[in-house]
Amino acid sequence: MRNFKDKVVVITGAAGGLGKALCKQFGMAGARIAATDMDPAQVEALVEELTNAGFACNGYALDVTDEKACWDVMKSITKDMGRIDVLVNNAGITHRSSFEQTQAKVFRKVMDVNFFGSLYCTMAAIEQLKKNKGAIVVTSSIAGLTPLLGRTGYSASKHALHGLFESLRSEMADKGVDVTIACPGFTKTNIDKAALDFDGQPTKHPQSTVGKVSTPEETAEHIFFAAARSKPLAVLSLVGKLSWIIQRLHPPLFERIMTNSVKHELEGR
Repeated sequence: MRNFKDKVVVITGAAGGLGKALCKQFGMAGARIAATDMDPAQVEALVEELTNAGFACNGYALDVTDEKACWDVMKSITKDMGRIDVLVNNAGITHRSSFEQTQAKVFRKVMDVNFFGSLYCTMAAIEQLKKNKGAIVVTSSIAGLTPLLGRTGYSASKHALHGLFESLRSEMADKGVDVTIACPGFTKTNIDKAALDFDGQPTKHPQSTVGKVSTPEETAEHIFFAAARSKPLAVLSLVGKLSWIIQRLHPPLFERIMTNSVKHELEGR
């Protein structure tokens, strides 16, 4: 088990439901938290909440799609807190719209946040992570392992994350840096409330869910223990595990099941 006591854990997208739960989960393990998110006011409120709860926490406003800002913030964290031991690439965004309707700018936005945001932060932190034999944790999705109707851009961004970080794991194997990719199931967080529609505006269409919807706290606990055990891949929900197995064994069967489960999201549009 990796010991996080007094380690500096950087968490992107920290002000969201899952991000905040991850801050608390690592904080309970004695880690010092560097919480980053886009909205400075939300970051300030989060730091106040965590500090009042007894956790050691610094806050940093960060738009992960800004490469220079990622480098600047990682440098500030290293200067302020002395080191970086763990990077949790948690910031993310999704969309719900058919491929034919979705404008290219939506694909670009989703890739900028989900893929390039994780890439930029990792590039900026990698020297510290190597120096401290640290860990990288990536919040992916079962959509990174399987297809998902109505979320072609989201699924593409998550598949890209797997290609990047699975390859990076092999490069870091002899440098002492662990890479854990976590694939949560449906979790009650703000990412779906802020989902984009075909034109980049917030969608008014409700999300379809399959199986149990986890709380952010439940998902954060699973991600934490996956990171503590240095698991390469953690598929967190029963539906996720079944989906992954069916997709690997019989892709056409999975596509039929998945399509029947969520196709009504796109009906009537």
